[in-house]
Amino acid sequence: MSEPLLEVKDLVKHFPIKKGFIPSRQAEVVRAVDGISLDVYRGETLGLVGESGCGKSTTGRLILRLIEPTSGSVLFEGRDILTLNTQQMRELRKKMQIVFQDPYASLNPRMSVGDIIAEPIEAHGLARGKALSRRVEELLEMVGLASYHMKRYPHEFSGGQRQRIGIARALAVDPALVVCDEPVSALDVSIQAQVINLLQDLQDQLGLTYLFIAHDLSVVKHISDRVAVMYLGKIVEIAPKDSLYDDPKHPYTEALLSAAPIPDPERRRQRIILEGDVPSPVKPPSGCRFHTRCRYARDICYDRDPAAIDVGDEHRVACHFPLSSRGDSDSGHQFKDKEMN
Repeated sequence: MSEPLLEVKDLVKHFPIKKGFIPSRQAEVVRAVDGISLDVYRGETLGLVGESGCGKSTTGRLILRLIEPTSGSVLFEGRDILTLNTQQMRELRKKMQIVFQDPYASLNPRMSVGDIIAEPIEAHGLARGKALSRRVEELLEMVGLASYHMKRYPHEFSGGQRQRIGIARALAVDPALVVCDEPVSALDVSIQAQVINLLQDLQDQLGLTYLFIAHDLSVVKHISDRVAVMYLGKIVEIAPKDSLYDDPKHPYTEALLSAAPIPDPERRRQRIILEGDVPSPVKPPSGCRFHTRCRYARDICYDRDPAAIDVGDEHRVACHFPLSSRGDSDSGHQFKDKEMN
């Protein structure tokens, strides 16, 4: 495999919780992202999945340095972007862009679509005058809109069209990496498919690299080459999509997949119900963070945080007892579809 375009190492983000009348007094911290590491290779799509509040969107914003991390490193094309000054970071932003979750909130309602797409091009001095207008028209056509849409405003478009505008804006400066932060979760299912297909076509056409953040497992499987699973601020499993969906190694991944619907009334899955609620990121459990909800938990899980281990075929899992290595009949269960009787 080639050198990674993006390398994230031991990335941490803790948000302080301050109490009392003294501003400097810090009572506790929210451990939103707590030491994750991942690589994204040029031209691939890495899906990042997990429950709401697990730290997925925070991870995306940390990678783009939209928020500053507590510690760790983010290497883009071999450069640690956390060491760059304001001017250097401004130059780098041409190569790293984001598509936000809410296509309406991310667009300025007082600006026309043409001005919204032209803004990053002008900000980086890439074109002006007639060349700028041609570039905006080209971008609109690239995402399935027309040149006459330039003079309209965001409220005049549907949700799917607004997300296309957001994608056009992200592509305006010819980025290499695009962070897609739940780009289809606010859209109807039929529109989701159109936007996903558009993203794939643009990737093939422009050679883009995606970090695709989502909670919909079917969408992630459709678009991703590899998938990373997050739980309570940590990555618990990462693998090629077929390996992860066909043979999950972590109990949390197993439970997530068991909850994914099957578009076939003749088939069913053995649903795994996780007991209890997700623990608070302010006071996460000791040892393995999933042990409070894991039906396979043993003594070591309560005391020792598992390190990520390689179980073969580029499949890594942070679990003391990966599913395939368990000896008892119950814990040796592998998630599979089952025909109804």
